[in-house]
Amino acid sequence: MEQELQDIQKYYDIIIEFFVNYSFQIIGAIIIFVIGWFVSSKIALAIRKLCERHELDVTLTKFIVTTVKFGLIIGVGIIAIGKLGITLTPFIAGIGAASLGAGLALQGTLSNYGAGLSIIIGRPFIVGNTITVEGVSGVVEEIRLAHTILSTEDGKEITIPNKHIIGEILVNSFEYKIVESVVGIDYKCDPHKAIAVITKVLDDFEKDISQEPKAQIGIKEFGDFSINIELRYWAATKNYFQTQHKINLAIYDAFKQNNIQIPFPTYNLLKV
Repeated sequence: MEQELQDIQKYYDIIIEFFVNYSFQIIGAIIIFVIGWFVSSKIALAIRKLCERHELDVTLTKFIVTTVKFGLIIGVGIIAIGKLGITLTPFIAGIGAASLGAGLALQGTLSNYGAGLSIIIGRPFIVGNTITVEGVSGVVEEIRLAHTILSTEDGKEITIPNKHIIGEILVNSFEYKIVESVVGIDYKCDPHKAIAVITKVLDDFEKDISQEPKAQIGIKEFGDFSINIELRYWAATKNYFQTQHKINLAIYDAFKQNNIQIPFPTYNLLKV
């Protein structure tokens, strides 16, 4: 019991001696860190407002603000630790060695971060654009350093590692996605009238489809049983299928009202 009390007293004396010798350094380090944190937050906020004033891209703004704030906090932390009289040279050497080993083990992850940085700086697309890469398509919801998040009309989220975006064929259709449809009319019908009817239908959906570029309508080919009219227009990606279905139904109703026939194949069967 007496030995335990002596051990406790010894640890107590060490703690008291530490605080007596380093109390001012500890308080100074804490004050430096708190002030540095406050100042870095204010600087980051000022940079955010500056980027927003110049209408900089949201993702690029977040990246700049985060990088500046993180860099300032690291600098303040180094100053605060130096106030305690602790030298960082051995730690930096150790971190360098550890970073080398971690880099070899996390090559895939680091390549994602590198690709993410390339996307943020190069800006091949931004939040709100519609992109197609490796057969996957959707609206860009968020661009992170490691991955990009897309959303579909079905309410699904698609997460694509950034290394699968950089270096691949990337299609950016911005806010819209092209719809290509073909409707056949009977050879007895007037194609000029059919094209005018389709044009009128698309004009009624001007809020749902892009007006620049405008819809393209014309005769695609002369089939065996019908004159095939192709229509191409750009629908908002978030309502792509819904818009396509509504327009197809509207064209069908308009053809019926204007007595434009949609033929079906007929074959003459010879009786022997």
